[in-house]
This record gives sequence, C-alpha cells and structure tokens, in this order.
Amino acid sequence: MIINADLHLHSKYSMACSGKMDLPTIAQEAAKKGIDLVATGDCIHPQWMKEIRDATVDDENIALGKTTFTLTTEIEDNHRVHHLLILPSISKAQELAEKMARHGNLSSDGRPTVRLNGAEIAEIARDIGALIGPCHAFTPWTAMYAYHDSLKSCYGDMTDYVSFLELGLSADSDYADRISELHRLTFLTNSDAHSPVSNKLAREFNRMEVPDMSFEGLRKAILRQDNYRVIMNVGFYPQEGKYNESACIKCFTHYSLEKSVSSKWKCSVCGGRIKKGVYDRVNELADLPRPIHPDHRPPYVHLMPLSEIIMMALGHASINTKGVQDAWNTLLGRFTDELQVLLHTQPQDMDFVDKRIVDAIIAFREEKVILHPGGGGQYGHIELPPDMGTAMTAGKEDDGKGSKKSQSSLFDF
Repeated sequence: MIINADLHLHSKYSMACSGKMDLPTIAQEAAKKGIDLVATGDCIHPQWMKEIRDATVDDENIALGKTTFTLTTEIEDNHRVHHLLILPSISKAQELAEKMARHGNLSSDGRPTVRLNGAEIAEIARDIGALIGPCHAFTPWTAMYAYHDSLKSCYGDMTDYVSFLELGLSADSDYADRISELHRLTFLTNSDAHSPVSNKLAREFNRMEVPDMSFEGLRKAILRQDNYRVIMNVGFYPQEGKYNESACIKCFTHYSLEKSVSSKWKCSVCGGRIKKGVYDRVNELADLPRPIHPDHRPPYVHLMPLSEIIMMALGHASINTKGVQDAWNTLLGRFTDELQVLLHTQPQDMDFVDKRIVDAIIAFREEKVILHPGGGGQYGHIELPPDMGTAMTAGKEDDGKGSKKSQSSLFDF
C-alpha cells in the first residue's frame, strides 16, 4: 500500500497558528493535496485532545472523509530542542499527557515546553511505545543541531531508540547524509504547517509503503521492517528555507562562515545579529566530504506547492489572485489532487491551462530552476529559466507593504 503522509503540523491551539487548523479543515485540505495520512499535531493539549476524541473511530483510529490521522505532538525540552513524537493510540496519548503535565503546562501552548532533556523525553516515549526523533534538526532555532553536536549529546543512553530525523525546510538528504551518525535513521520530510492553506499544508511530505494506515503500519515503515519503508521524500530545495545560509536576522545580508566568525557574528551593515545557516552548520558537523546515501535512503524530490508554481509562472504576487486560484482549481478538478499534477500528469494532458504553468511544472520536475538561498529568517527564492517567467519569492506572498508575510515568525519552519 503506497501512501502520502505529512507527519508534523500544528492545531489552532499552538502559538502563531491559524484558527482554521481544525480537524475537518485539515482533512479536507489534505485530501486536495493528495495526502492520505496526516498528523493531528498537539495531541496532548487538553482541548485539542477533546476534539480528537470526538473524531475517533476507536482508541487507535481517527478518520474524516478520505483522510486518516495519526496522533502526534511536538515537545520542546529544557534546552529548547524540539522533538516529534508519533503515538499508538488515544489512551497512550493520554498517558503521555499525564506524564508531561508533571513537567510543564500543557494548556499554555499546543507545542508544550517541559522541564526534561532529550533523553528523558525519549525514555518516556519508549515506555509508552511512541516513536521519537528531532524536529527540523538543523535549523538554528529550537533544533537538535543548534544546541548539540551529536545525537548522543541530545539523547544520551536513549540514542539508539531514536528512529527518525526530520530534515526541515533548509536541509535535504544530501545535506544530512554527510553526517555518518544519521545513516541508520529514516529521514522524514513534513510541513510543520501552521495554516491549512495550499502552500503550507503538505509543502513537504513522505511517500511510504505500509501494510495499512495504522500506527503499526507507520511504525514498520519508519523502522523499515518487513520491507516496508519510506520510498520518497518530497520537499523544498534547501536553498528555499529561511536559514539556509548564514545571514543577519535584521537586514538579511548574507555572510560566509569565515566572515561571520571574523565579524563576531555582528552584521557590518546594520549591526544586527548574524544567524548561522544550515549550510554552514552541516559543514561543521560533516565527517564526510560528500553525501553517502545508505541503501535504504529513498530519492529526495524537490518540489514547491502547486499554487506557488502557478503564481511564479503567471508572474502574480499572491497565490490568492483570481488567475492563480482559477488555474489551481481547474487542475485539481481534472486530476483529483495536487500531487497527481506535480509528479505524474503528462504535459500534453495539461494543455487546457496556460502553457507557462505547464512549462513551470516541468522545470521543477527536471530541476532546471535557478536558486537564490535564504538566510537570517528570510526565505530564499526561485527563478524559472529565463524564457519561462519572472522571478518570485518561493512560497512567500507579498503583503503589499514591502515585506513578506512569512517573515513575521522566526519559528515557522
């Protein structure tokens, strides 16, 4: 059974999240994107847990329409590192909530902060049968490699229990597989969506082979048991991420690692703080000069959400213009979901939309786009080949005030 899964997002109870992040809306939008299995997120938040319970089929199964949910939560430890937990059942989520409530206020945020370190959180995860791994592992805020130089430093004696690593928007398999300690882990590409709109939910996702859409099926794929596994990671080019290169967090001027060090991480333009980028951090951590992919590592396919590709192709400033929405709805009306359009539909079968859109989709499939790296909290941007449209900032809509909406939160990974 081949499924598409987005295993990390947040509910309306997390800070800086849309009030539309409710289960029915998430289910509806996931189906449009071609996602079969989607995270609940925030499952130990008391109010969100109540809403999840209302949607359950039984202790282990949650489904709305065509969409199946898997129970997940993100937890911040006492070193500001974020961990993703995937749970077997409602009863186990309740057990986790009871344990974590002793160490933090679960009602204050869907993404709770607890007075435990990574090893202690992993031990609790093991005891309740949950899967655990670091979220957006390389980003310079609230990530494992922002505060640790190794898995062992973060997880201690529980390191061997960690089964996956979430790459985050500023890294891909080529980046991570230069670090040999990560070769045994399954890599996950998830959206970490704070909104259900088409360019947030499932902007990164995993294609998996599973026996069924249960926790046990998901566990077998992540642990690569009985020949089940992740067969494709789909996500951004690392250069699109907000923290790909080292850059000032105020004026976004980019710096080499050497220049950052010599200037003591202070911007020479505005005096702001230079934040180390993922590219430089990987180079610091890497014990391999080039990526060596283990046999179990699937291909990594670089894509953008369809609405953003249409926006770029047409030269529009937002995914919400009538032209973009009309084209997006027309394509989905013909081909069922977004992934069919992005990955599988033949060019000649899309000849009823603007040729620029078709050409742009093909440019992404053939990786012929031009990349301009992000840094310091500002997304990178992508240009289509010169004869195919104008440069647009990838995934970031202009708010009409000379800034980008997506820069408003440093933590929207």
